[in-house]
Amino acid sequence: MEKPAKIGLLSGITRNVIVLGIASLLTDTSSEMIFPLLPLFLVNVLAAEKSIVGLIEGIAESTASILKVFSGWFSDKIGKRKPIIFSGYGVSTFVKPFLALATSWFHVLAVRFADRVGKGIRTSPRDAMIADSTDEKVRGKAFGFHRSMDTLGAMIGPSIAFLLFPLFGYRNIFLLATIPGVIAVFLILAFVKERERPIRKNNPQPIKFSFKSLSKEFKIFVILAALFALGNFSYAFIILRAQDVGITPELIPLLYLLFNTVYALFSIPAGILSDKIGRKPVIALGYTTFGIMCLGFAVATSSILVIVMFALYGIFNAITETVQRALVSDLTIAELRATALGTFHAAVGMAALPASIVAGVLWQSFGATATFLYGATLAFLSTILLIILLKNKGS
Repeated sequence: MEKPAKIGLLSGITRNVIVLGIASLLTDTSSEMIFPLLPLFLVNVLAAEKSIVGLIEGIAESTASILKVFSGWFSDKIGKRKPIIFSGYGVSTFVKPFLALATSWFHVLAVRFADRVGKGIRTSPRDAMIADSTDEKVRGKAFGFHRSMDTLGAMIGPSIAFLLFPLFGYRNIFLLATIPGVIAVFLILAFVKERERPIRKNNPQPIKFSFKSLSKEFKIFVILAALFALGNFSYAFIILRAQDVGITPELIPLLYLLFNTVYALFSIPAGILSDKIGRKPVIALGYTTFGIMCLGFAVATSSILVIVMFALYGIFNAITETVQRALVSDLTIAELRATALGTFHAAVGMAALPASIVAGVLWQSFGATATFLYGATLAFLSTILLIILLKNKGS
């Protein structure tokens, strides 16, 4: 294992984790220049319906997550992480500029699909490399550090969008967003070091969604996480809700910046807390936070409440995006870690498509309140089942 840092907040964090964190910072700067504007671009410029927004986001996120199991399996099979990570970041960076050429919602769907293919390729091997490069005692911190860096980029991106949008508009922002992504790809190529791992020639894992070789606790958690994900619809509906309450498109990137600032600030503390008291209670807190946020958006009539709910959305993401990955890593052996992470992401991602489609249909048919009450119901149900059913390392 690489020699970790010995001092301060980075104590125990290795070079690979730091470089991958910087690459994620740059990639998220690129993506988050686009994401807070994209739902508005679809609705305000391309005249897409809310149900179409849900369809696009559902397909995009499901595509990413389903591919994560295949990239994870392949990474474990060949004993390599870096080439797959590099390819995934490269694909996402290459396709982003094509958003500037979009003239219909279908064009946006095609670009979002390709972008999420890249994410699906890179995520499981990257998460496995973070776990491989880190001692188990500080694994929560390592994932927290990565999430924090990732989210710092998600703070920088909306800030740039907020400053430049009045001058350049949607399409030129989409073009400029490519630059930090290109830098990230070169950083990975130059500075990430492959950790040699044995190739499993005997009894390789089949390419299928099979839990047979994974632990009972892992299976239970993946099912519960997928149930929660059925109500965890796309961020796009939260942005559209803010616009409904009266916040102008020019100010939406500031709300998105607030969300990501809170996300970044809470990621490392969430990981450290889970190292100390266990993963399960921290994940339960995250699910509960999402439920409360949904209730807030369901009744929101003022900008102040919307601002508070965006902050809660940041806390929720800091907890779940950090600690769920650490728990999955804890519940699996190193030789199957990328496969397990990919299976987890695939199960959650398969739920993303119906989650966003249902959210869009509910909004279109019954209004925003129905969408957010749906999310709250599944969040609270998942919390209760998590507390009752998950034991051992999740306790």
